[in-house]
Amino acid sequence: MNHSTRTKPPIWFWIISVIALIWNLMGVMAYLGQAYMSDADLSALPEAEQALYTNVPAWATAAFAIGVFGGALGCLLLLLRKKWAKSLFIISLIGVLIQTSYNIFVSDALDVYGTKGLIMPIIILIIALYLIMFSNKSIAKGWIS
Repeated sequence: MNHSTRTKPPIWFWIISVIALIWNLMGVMAYLGQAYMSDADLSALPEAEQALYTNVPAWATAAFAIGVFGGALGCLLLLLRKKWAKSLFIISLIGVLIQTSYNIFVSDALDVYGTKGLIMPIIILIIALYLIMFSNKSIAKGWIS
């Protein structure tokens, strides 16, 4: 019989988990802002950006949703000390990779924003990878089970 033991996590576990939750909730807000953008808000954007928002295929929007909601739920599970957090972070990473691939290789985002448009996707990718590693360490240390 395998009994997993839970160890009390250090304070920095909680700090990282809360900061990660806030980060992912900002992603959820960005998704909701894009998904429910009003016609007035859309028409206020430059024409090139309007084209980016109106031409996003459903699968890229779904990937965005999977990325941000998977990450936010993963963070909630971290705070609840559940190892399912890792699975949600992996699902979130898949969403991030799909959305980032669309933005870089399929859409005209680089033409519209230039190479500075790569900064945020790279940061998001690094954080998504870090959260998987953090959940792995948390499982190994017995902080989550």
